[in-house]
Amino acid sequence: MTSEKEVMVPTDDAVQGLNPDLEPKSPKSGSELLIDALIEENVEYIFGYPGGAVLPLYDSIYEDRIPHILYRHEQGAVHAAEGYARVSGKPGVVVVTSGPGATNTLTGIADAYSDSLPLVVFTGQVATAGIGKDAFQEADLLSMTTPITKHNYQVNDVKDIPKIVKEAFYIANSGRKGPVVIDFPKDIGILATDKTNDATVLTPGYEVNHTPKSEDIQQVLDYLKEAQKPLVLAGAGVNFSKANHLLQTFVERHQIPVVTTLHGLGAIPYEHPLFLGMGGMHGSYASNMAITDCDLLINFGSRFDDRLASQPETFAQNATIVHVDIDPSEINKVIDTDLGIVADVKAVIEALLHHPTRVSTYDTWINQIAQYNAKHPFKYLKDVDTQFCKPQRAIEYIGKITNGKAYVTTDVGQHQMWVAQFYPFNTHGQFITSGGLGTMGFGIPAAIGAQFAKPNDTVVAFVGDGGFQMTNQELALLKAYQLNIKVVLINNGTLGMVRQWQDKFFKQRFSHSVFNEQPDFIKLVEAYGIKTFLIDDPLQLEQTLEAAFRYDGPAFIEVRISPAEPVLPMVPSGKANHEMEGLL
Repeated sequence: MTSEKEVMVPTDDAVQGLNPDLEPKSPKSGSELLIDALIEENVEYIFGYPGGAVLPLYDSIYEDRIPHILYRHEQGAVHAAEGYARVSGKPGVVVVTSGPGATNTLTGIADAYSDSLPLVVFTGQVATAGIGKDAFQEADLLSMTTPITKHNYQVNDVKDIPKIVKEAFYIANSGRKGPVVIDFPKDIGILATDKTNDATVLTPGYEVNHTPKSEDIQQVLDYLKEAQKPLVLAGAGVNFSKANHLLQTFVERHQIPVVTTLHGLGAIPYEHPLFLGMGGMHGSYASNMAITDCDLLINFGSRFDDRLASQPETFAQNATIVHVDIDPSEINKVIDTDLGIVADVKAVIEALLHHPTRVSTYDTWINQIAQYNAKHPFKYLKDVDTQFCKPQRAIEYIGKITNGKAYVTTDVGQHQMWVAQFYPFNTHGQFITSGGLGTMGFGIPAAIGAQFAKPNDTVVAFVGDGGFQMTNQELALLKAYQLNIKVVLINNGTLGMVRQWQDKFFKQRFSHSVFNEQPDFIKLVEAYGIKTFLIDDPLQLEQTLEAAFRYDGPAFIEVRISPAEPVLPMVPSGKANHEMEGLL
């Protein structure tokens, strides 16, 4: 059993006076040791919400050695940490209390796990004597988070805190990144010691391979020599490894077209002539046809998710498949590959670039791709509607105002897909969205985290009226911290993507997808002291957007659109990539 204080120091006064190295160390509480460990990891912010089980820890946070950002809901705190992690590349740190405080984080933790975002989440826990006895606000976070974390801990000895924290940050931010949970009993925060256990990171069984084999690199080059229709698929791994410029150099050298996933957007500039757009369910015609027709597909850092490859047996079925991923479990999980390379994407592209010459020419293929692009580019009916604005037009214009350089967050739904189609992303970390879990309410808190990571840059949050009503309480932070975030509400009065599917696949039986009653969003946001702009006249769209983005401070822009506006084109679920519908 851990004693309250474990102090072993010399007692001879003369010895203490002669040698300062032998002076007794002041015991530190577990909470103080935790703050020390976070400072050692260069933590910039703690995103959190206090409660009884973490009061000792919050008493140490009171010293303000690390700035703490007080959210209005624990889920918002985790999404903010995700936004911070996506933009900064460093783990986001969350502290919440036990019981419902901890369980409120589960959606955010699962979201981060699905999208490979590094988090270290400290969940309060009842005192160790009460664990397993149904104590007030006890919840078994270890069992709950085991399937949605890279690893989790419960601190049982105050002396282990530095080691656990160091390991947690290493695990969260190495290899395929992801969340780690540290369950922190209340008494552990109070107990004090002047000793700590060895903080050397030991992770047996957890090995990360960064460097590709030379024979694998040569094999890729040999494939390129044989290919006539090569294609690069760029996933989140390109952005995580910050290999964007290397990827651009590689595809320009060999003149290979590029398709991205949702989280791969920004891997190559939007305006680049070799960029075909996002692939998959709401991807471009050119990208999906290129996937169908290519004879060599080089996948850099994508997991072949079902929104990209909804029918795996027909996905790139004429192609030799090369899959590069830092996570060995992804190789052959969805798509059978001819060559799997377990390594860091950046290291692989660097190795490929060590061979300085173009290995072949693909002029016929490039011309075919150009025809795809010309036939069905992303577009929409631009006739001015006297009643509703076009969301695509609003997003395009915001891209123009921000020169394609903003950090952009979204909720989930139609507006997310319109942003993916029409915002001109240029580089890594710009697009902050919930991909794998598809979490509504992600946009606003994630934008706040992104703004803390990049305080001098433009951050835009696109949200729908459904997701907005799940986490809009976090707007309080915009005024509190004077965060210059522009929130753009795409308001169609419905759960737009749900309604679109009901319209197409359920005989227009719009079951509970239409909001018959909505609050006055402008008044709601004004209650938070935020400047508002309403765009309900298409003729005023550009002028009002210009005014909103000129405004120096947080702003809320409501854009009224038609409830019947669909996201097009679309690959129906379970169909092959080339079976696109709604082409304009």
